[in-house]
Amino acid sequence: MSTNDSILRQHAEEQYANELEALAAVDTRQRPPRWKLSPWAVATYLLGGTLDNGVVISPKYIGNARVIEIAVATLATDRALLLLGVPGTAKSWVAEHLSAAISGDSTLIVQGTAGTSEETVRYGWNYAHLLSKGPSLDAVVPSPIMRAMRDGKIGRVEELTRIPTEVQDSLITILSEKSLPISELNEEVQAQKGFNIIATANDRDRGVNELSSALKRRFNTVVLPLPRTADEEVNIVATRVASLGRALELPGEIPALEEIRRVVTIFRELRDGVTADGKTKLKNSSGSLSAAEAISVIANGMSLAAHFGDGTLRGADIAASMVGAIVKDPVQDKIVMLEYLETVVKEREGWKDLYRACRDVMH
Repeated sequence: MSTNDSILRQHAEEQYANELEALAAVDTRQRPPRWKLSPWAVATYLLGGTLDNGVVISPKYIGNARVIEIAVATLATDRALLLLGVPGTAKSWVAEHLSAAISGDSTLIVQGTAGTSEETVRYGWNYAHLLSKGPSLDAVVPSPIMRAMRDGKIGRVEELTRIPTEVQDSLITILSEKSLPISELNEEVQAQKGFNIIATANDRDRGVNELSSALKRRFNTVVLPLPRTADEEVNIVATRVASLGRALELPGEIPALEEIRRVVTIFRELRDGVTADGKTKLKNSSGSLSAAEAISVIANGMSLAAHFGDGTLRGADIAASMVGAIVKDPVQDKIVMLEYLETVVKEREGWKDLYRACRDVMH
């Protein structure tokens, strides 16, 4: 087993290295400075397709192609990109693959939390070096953003609105002046061509740490929507589950589309507050019930079926994690789930096994 084979989750540029090489080989279009691929090739890498030499590029994003084209076009300008959407709309996934395709490096990342400090965004100090030899550039510990500026690459900021507002604003100079002052040394780091930032933010976090208007102006916001149709969502879940199953080396069969469709249907109906045929109004669950959560439910069911069943995914295998995904609030969501089971799942033809399995989990 090679070193890469033993890694639980490879970076996008490693996992899809063959596709990136194939695209680079046929890509004769103009590339922005320091980009590994042209904007066309970056979009093709995200959206998938078949190249002239017959190489098939797997889709990383299934949805509106125009959304990806706008995101790629933004990164070719001097404006940063803000990917906005509800949880589970593939914001981080898209940011990682855009960075991999453009810079060949998706690892220059700052994870936003309530405790993210200005040092994490700008730079820190090696205090042992500072005390022994005094302040110098050698004592500076660069942040991922500073390294992206030096190397002309894409830097990523995850969950931007979870970062305190005063720390967020440390990005203003970086995005407007394309430089990062080191005031203690009277020095600065100027961004090389190719540098840009992709930030992600959650729709539901609005108001947690609202972006200042000065910072908003420096981003072009692209909203990643939920899948428009059930078929599109089933396709997303099936594609990712197959990939995840291979990566985790789960034994057992690839789940039947019908089981995936049942989970997707339940999530969509509870998300929309109405059954798919529009005849029955439903209460909404407090969970996001996104495609990402459906993928987790199916993957967990595959593991159960493989290790404690006969390898075939059934209703009983998905019930436990599905109930857990829906019932986030032990009082209100439990009422929502029980009502849904009695009024919809119980009456739906061929769903009795799932009804009984879910009832067993909840009692």
